[in-house]
Amino acid sequence: MNTPLVSIITPVYNAEKFIEETIDSVLNQTYSNWEMILINDQSPDNSKDIILSMAKQDSRIRLIDLDENSGAAIARNKGIDASNGQFIAFLDSDDLWHPQKLEKQIEFLLQNDYAFSFTSYELMEENGTKTGKTVNVPSKMEYEDLLRNTIIGCLTVILDKNKIGEIKMVDIRTRQDFVLWLNILKRGFTAYGLNEPLAYYRKVEGSISSNKVKAAKRNWQVYREIEKLSFFKSVRVFLGYAYNGWKKS
Repeated sequence: MNTPLVSIITPVYNAEKFIEETIDSVLNQTYSNWEMILINDQSPDNSKDIILSMAKQDSRIRLIDLDENSGAAIARNKGIDASNGQFIAFLDSDDLWHPQKLEKQIEFLLQNDYAFSFTSYELMEENGTKTGKTVNVPSKMEYEDLLRNTIIGCLTVILDKNKIGEIKMVDIRTRQDFVLWLNILKRGFTAYGLNEPLAYYRKVEGSISSNKVKAAKRNWQVYREIEKLSFFKSVRVFLGYAYNGWKKS
C-alpha cells in the first residue's frame, strides 16, 4: 500500500492529565508515516513540558506555541498551515486512537479514491473506562444529511488536502469542526463513513462538548447565522438533529 504522509492536528489547552496517553495512541499506530503537530494555546499547566519531553524521543512530534490564547479553531488552522502531509487528521488532546486507525482509514481512502472519510468511535469516561457505547456511522453523508445529523466525530476525520484544497476552520468558540465539514460538503464532496470503531472519545465533565443544551443552541446559530438557512428550514433540520442526538444518547 502507498503510504503518504498524514499530518495529525492537535490543539492543546490544559491537557496535562491526558496528553501523554493521547500522544502514545499515535506512537502506537501501525501506520508510521505521520507527523503530529500539537498547538499549545498558551496552556497554563504542564502540557508543554510533557510534549517537549516526548518530542525529544520522536522527531515526528512537533510543537507550535501560540503567542496568545486563541481558541481551538485558530490553533487547528495554525497546525494545518504548518502541515506537510497529503492527509490531514484531527485528534483532540484528551481523545485516543485505535492502533490500526491510520492504517485502515488511509487504505479505505486510497482504495476508493475518497477525499473525506470518518469512522465509528467508542465512548469512554473521563478516567478512560470504556462505556460499551459505540457511535456507528452511515456509509456516506451529503450536505443535507449532515445538517440533520452531526454524527461525524472530529477525532475520526481524515481529509485529502490535495483533493479538497483549502482546509480552514471558522473562528467560533465551538462547532467549528461541524462548520468545516458543511463547507467541504457544500463544495460537492461526499463524506464516506468507515463503520468500524477506530477512535475513543473521552467524556470530560464540564467540557464545552458535554453540555447538550449549549450544543443545541450553537447548532441553531450555525443554521441561522453561518449557513443562512431560512427559519422554517432551520426548524426542520433542527428537529432532525434533536432526534438523531437522542438516538446517540
